[in-house]
Amino acid sequence: MVGFKPTDVAPTAAVKFVGAGTAACIADLVTFPLDTAKVRLQIQGESSSAKGMKPAVYRGVFGTISTMVKTEGPRSLYNGLVAGLQRQMSFASVRIGLYDSVKQFYTKGAEHAGIGSRLLAGCTTGAMAVAIAQPTDVVKVRFQAQANVADGSKRYKGTMEAYKTIAKQEGARGLWKGTTPNIARNAIVNCTELVTYDLIKDTLLKSNLMTDNLPCHFTSAFSAGFCTTIIASPVDVVKTRYMNSAPGQYSSAINCAVTMLTKEGPLAFYKGFMPSFLRLGSWNVVMFVTYEQLKRAMMSARGSWESPL
Repeated sequence: MVGFKPTDVAPTAAVKFVGAGTAACIADLVTFPLDTAKVRLQIQGESSSAKGMKPAVYRGVFGTISTMVKTEGPRSLYNGLVAGLQRQMSFASVRIGLYDSVKQFYTKGAEHAGIGSRLLAGCTTGAMAVAIAQPTDVVKVRFQAQANVADGSKRYKGTMEAYKTIAKQEGARGLWKGTTPNIARNAIVNCTELVTYDLIKDTLLKSNLMTDNLPCHFTSAFSAGFCTTIIASPVDVVKTRYMNSAPGQYSSAINCAVTMLTKEGPLAFYKGFMPSFLRLGSWNVVMFVTYEQLKRAMMSARGSWESPL
């Protein structure tokens, strides 16, 4: 068997909180270029680039990555990484790390959790995470969306400068721009991602099809990523467009969605679907496999410290 063995003692809330944030950061480091390609495809067709320059045309996931590397250099694939890691440490720690604790709260400590309790827990931790981490998401999306032009002009030159510029030009509301669609998105993502992972893993274990090890975690995570991408893509595209928009471009998230529908048709809501799936599928696999291993490693280390002999 590869990896750490399950421990006799269940992971504590603190172990889950730290483990989820750390695992999410590792997953982001691995899959960030796919996320950047997804954002570029989602905003394509929204508006012309600045200074009359012809915007780059992106075709497909790897075509987008190739075009970005050729026109902007390989570092452009990691635009917004700092904000992305800040987001995951504050965001994933809450939405994933606290999921089991909130689920137990809704079930009042019962051993069996129904689908309703799981969905409620997913919605709760998803909403809590957005309320805390929204500014980091806004900055991440804007960095990923900005193209590096030949004269070196950029919308933002650094992560901290971006926070300050947005707050100065758009007020505090600018940092929480798109909170409503993001809460909707994360309620959907959290419920689909965590609940699907939870249910598939429980089914595999109870049916004795797999043991609680890497193959089980991989299968559950990949399946959860596929289901989440199908359900969450329309809200994700609207969220990305709205958070990246200039002040006054859209009056609301609903106005953004209606504008997309009338100008670009219903397929616009699934722009960037393939990179979304590649990114979510691979992100889920890396995150959940790492998360499960980190929980076991930290509990094993804790046991060793408490019983050195």
